[in-house]
Amino acid sequence: MRYRLITILMLFSMLLSAQAPAGYYQNAANKKGYALRCALYSIVKNHSSLSYSDLWGAFYTTDKNPANNKVWDIYSDNPNGNTAYYFNFGTDQCGNYSSEGDCYNREHSIPKSWFNDAAPMYTDLFHIYPTDGWVNNKRGNMPLGEVNNPSWSSTNGSKVGPCTTAGHSGTVFEPNDAYKGDLARSYFYFTVCYMDKNLGYEQSMFSGGSLQPWALAMLIRWHNEDPVSQKEIDRNNAIYAIQHNRNPFIDYPELVGKIFGSDSVNVFNPTGIDDWDISKCCQVYPNPARDKVSVVLSADVFAPVTFQLLNMMGQVMMQEIQESGDIHTLDVSALPEGIYILRAQTDKYHIHKKIIISH
Repeated sequence: MRYRLITILMLFSMLLSAQAPAGYYQNAANKKGYALRCALYSIVKNHSSLSYSDLWGAFYTTDKNPANNKVWDIYSDNPNGNTAYYFNFGTDQCGNYSSEGDCYNREHSIPKSWFNDAAPMYTDLFHIYPTDGWVNNKRGNMPLGEVNNPSWSSTNGSKVGPCTTAGHSGTVFEPNDAYKGDLARSYFYFTVCYMDKNLGYEQSMFSGGSLQPWALAMLIRWHNEDPVSQKEIDRNNAIYAIQHNRNPFIDYPELVGKIFGSDSVNVFNPTGIDDWDISKCCQVYPNPARDKVSVVLSADVFAPVTFQLLNMMGQVMMQEIQESGDIHTLDVSALPEGIYILRAQTDKYHIHKKIIISH
C-alpha cells in the first residue's frame, strides 16, 4: 500500500512526461470501442524490429534502475521489501545458471511459443524484459494467474502454483503485485499491435489476437490495482526511441475502459486535441486532491455544465450539474485513491482532465 500511495503521489508531476509526441494519436481521436482499437493498431503496428541479439543492448536504456544503474528485473526487484540481489549489465548476462541470482536473460512475458516464434513479436521490447534466468525458467510458458498455495516462490514473491483466478485452472505464474499492471499493459498492447495475428498457440491466454475472457478480466483488475508508474513512462519513451512506436495504454490508461470496458460508448480524446482548451476555460485544483476538487470556470463558459468523474475503466463514479456560478466543487472523499478522468461538458464543448486522488 505504501508503494502504491507513493506512486499515486508522484504521478501528478509525471503526467506531462507520459504524453506522446504531438499528433501521434490524432488518427484515433473521436473513435470508440472496436473502431478505436483498429485505429490504434494502424498507429503502432509499423515499428522498427530488432534482432534478438540487439535486445541486450536495448536493455541498457529501457530497463536501467536509476537508483543504482543496475538491471531492473521485475522477477527479483521487491519494492515492498528487500531485494535479494541485482544484476550488472553485460557481465551478468546468461549463460548457464543453476539457481536464482546467477544471471539475467531475455524474458518473453508473452511466451514466444504462443505466437509460434513469429516476427516481429519475437523481438518486440514492449513485452520483453530482462529477468532472472532461473525465475524465467520456472515460469516457462505458463499463463499468468493468481496463486494461493504456491509450489515455488522467488525471492521477490513471484509464485508458481495452481490457479485460483475465476475461469481458468491449471498451473500459472503470479508476478509481484508491483509489476502486475506493467504486465497487464504489455498484454493490452499486444491486443492492439497484433490484433491480426494468432497469439493462441499452446496454453495461451489469447485466442487469435484477443485475450480470453478470464485473462481479460484478471488483467483489467491488475491494470486498475497497479497504476502506471514512472518506470513504465520512462520505458515507454526509451522504447519509442528504439522501435518508433508506443504503448497506448501507458500514455492513456483510460484506453482500457474505452476499448474493453463500459467507457467504450464514449469517444477517445487524446490530450492536446480536445474541443475545449482547459487552460483557457477553467482551472482545476488541487491536483492531486484529498477530499475535494474544485473547477473554476471562465466567463465565456455558459452553464449548465455537466461534470463527471470516471475511473480508468470509464465507469462514471460521480456526476453533478452546475446550473450557475463560476466555481464547482466535487466531494471526492469517498472515492478510492487512484487516477480518474474529470469530464466537463456543455451543449457545445467538452474537456477531459486527469485527476489524482490521494487521501
